[in-house]
Formats: sequence, structure tokens, C-alpha cells
Amino acid sequence: MCKYHTAMARILLSLVFLGQVFFTLSEILASPEGYQIYQTKLAAFGLIAIFAPLLILVKFVAGSCLLLGYKTKAAAYVLAGLALFLAVVLGRVFPDALLYNIAICGGMLLLAAHPATACSLDNLKK
Repeated sequence: MCKYHTAMARILLSLVFLGQVFFTLSEILASPEGYQIYQTKLAAFGLIAIFAPLLILVKFVAGSCLLLGYKTKAAAYVLAGLALFLAVVLGRVFPDALLYNIAICGGMLLLAAHPATACSLDNLKK
């Protein structure tokens, strides 16, 4: 049963990022000015407009890789870096976001250290 614990952790961590993408896209599609509103939110944290599509893309691609268990180690490192970046950027305004993203970063680094999980595409290749 222990081998399924890491698979469950991988899936739950991926759902954090895929859920963020889902909610971001639903906010963007809710109004005709949704994308501009999203860019304005990011600008409030000091991020330039190019970060708007990049954040969505990285979260979606790396989160999907984690969900499927494909290139788990690389996806975990990418999302750990993203979580650390978000901790620094968002942590200046929201102290809870600092702790939240540092905890996510720790989970991603642990997943990167133990990427071989059950029910993953990486295991099908072996």
C-alpha cells in the first residue's frame, strides 16, 4: 500500500496547480475584459504582462505531467521553482501565500526526490 501513497501525493499536488488554472481561466472567461483584469491583478504584484500566459501555461503543462506521472521529476522541479517564485512575489502582500507556496515547494522537492510512483506513465516505459 505504501507505493500508492506517493501516487496519491503526486495526484493531489497536481490538482493544486490544475485547479488554479481552472479558476484562472473561469475568471478570464467570465467577462469580456477578463484577461485584462487578470493582467491587472498580476501587475499589482509587480509582474509584467508576459507573466499572464506563462503562469497559466507552466501550471497547466507541468500540472498535467504530474497528474499523468510523465516526466515527474522534471515537472516537480519546475513547479517547485514556480512555487518558490510565487512565494517571493505573493508573500510580500499575503503572508499566508508565502507559507502556502513554501509548503508546496517542499512537497514538490520531496516528489522530485522520489519520482517513481505507482499508476504513472513513467512506470509504463520500464
